[in-house]
Amino acid sequence: MSTCGKCGADLAAGAAFCGACGTAADGRPAALASRLFAYAPHPHIQSRKKRAPKKAAGDATPLSALDRFNAYLAVKITNGVGTMWCAYAFAALACVSLPEAIKGGTAPLIAWIAQTFLQLVLLSIIIVGQKVASAASENRAIDTYKDAEAVLAEAIEIQKHLLAQDVVLQHLIDTFPPREAAARE
Repeated sequence: MSTCGKCGADLAAGAAFCGACGTAADGRPAALASRLFAYAPHPHIQSRKKRAPKKAAGDATPLSALDRFNAYLAVKITNGVGTMWCAYAFAALACVSLPEAIKGGTAPLIAWIAQTFLQLVLLSIIIVGQKVASAASENRAIDTYKDAEAVLAEAIEIQKHLLAQDVVLQHLIDTFPPREAAARE
């Protein structure tokens, strides 16, 4: 660990300035100190940049070949069943058995509505709705990620600004004598 050449305080590893007096760690004059600021981001920030948010389809990375096949097949079937065209096809298919349900009376008609029509048609419509809601949620998550990046960039600029002000203030402190000493002269 090194020490400040001006006040003798211990300097943190990699510090550009003395935390006690604000002098540049390498002994440069205060006028140059504002150019010495080197922001060192937290390690999490760098790892986060490598792991930017991904779309849902890219999130799953199964390990075995069987798991990859099962995931592929599930996505393909879900994408096929989760369309309004599939809902229309299921509605048409369900209507094939409607005449028999009507001939059977009230109980078979209610069973047809509940077990055949609603289950077949609503399955596809629910999947479509979930896809729409998921896309909106995904867009909000990406916007939140971008907002957080912008806030981080602004915070870094604020840090630079404050450091530059610290250097100027320290230079003023070093330049002007204390009040008591000035009053005695």
